[in-house]
Amino acid sequence: MINIQTFRKLGAACTLTFLSVFALTLPALAEQESHEGEEHEGAHIELSAEQIEHAGITLEKAGPGMLFETLKVYGSVKPNPEHSQSITARFEGQITSFNKSIGDTVKRGEKLVTIEANDSLQRYNLIASIDGVVTQRQANVGEQTNGRTLLKIDDLSNVWVELSLFPKDLEAVSIGQQVRVQDKQGAILAEGEISYISPIAQTDSRSVTARVPLENRQRTLIPGSFVVGQITLSQDRVPLLIDKQAIQIVEERSVVFVKGHEGFEPREVELGRSDGLSIEVLDGLQVGETYVAANSFVLKSELGKEDAEHGH
Repeated sequence: MINIQTFRKLGAACTLTFLSVFALTLPALAEQESHEGEEHEGAHIELSAEQIEHAGITLEKAGPGMLFETLKVYGSVKPNPEHSQSITARFEGQITSFNKSIGDTVKRGEKLVTIEANDSLQRYNLIASIDGVVTQRQANVGEQTNGRTLLKIDDLSNVWVELSLFPKDLEAVSIGQQVRVQDKQGAILAEGEISYISPIAQTDSRSVTARVPLENRQRTLIPGSFVVGQITLSQDRVPLLIDKQAIQIVEERSVVFVKGHEGFEPREVELGRSDGLSIEVLDGLQVGETYVAANSFVLKSELGKEDAEHGH
């Protein structure tokens, strides 16, 4: 049987052993934590030119740029009424033919409608005076013209974006200010400037309409669609600016992938102000360095694969 003194000696020995092991293990744990925080430093991800192209990765050079303070408002795309034609009959009569329907493309000088006049029974044609698209048709063959608009043509290569301004926004907005027009996902559709601010508010919403006329030759702006307007209130030049979508979060740190001789290096950066599209870099990146501006998440994924392989 173990007496009390022997038990105390064994307990003391066990305590000393535990403290010795803990003392030896503590520096190792601290070193491991340090390495975990720095494990991506010096890492490089190699991608071929074909892989870069296939992944849609785009590269930009870091440098100075303009940071914009903007006001976010909402609106919609409208046909420009100054670039439209309403087709009506010169002489009342019966419609004998229609050459165009809704959605058809029209060229200036094309014959649109043939009418037989009631008085003379002579036929005459209505001709398009602009290029555009038929957006309305309000009559059919065999009907009388009856003084109505038969067709409407809109030239959609030039449209209006009408933005809604609320009373609290009015003091900050004026004619001539630049506007960036985006879709709901944030993609830039066009850029223009405010040409008109209505002096009358909408009775239902109390909002005031601001108009932005825009060229639309590529038909990226679809009448009737809702858009976001970023009205520029002020701008400031900063020493180092990059594309905001270049930023990836790796282990709770803001990281940019920088192109070097050995591949792409994940670089921790300190960030400053942002205008939603661009972001200021305060530390971690130098002017002139090439970084991944778009689809940098592909490199983040590759970095995660490397970590998984090293973990095994």
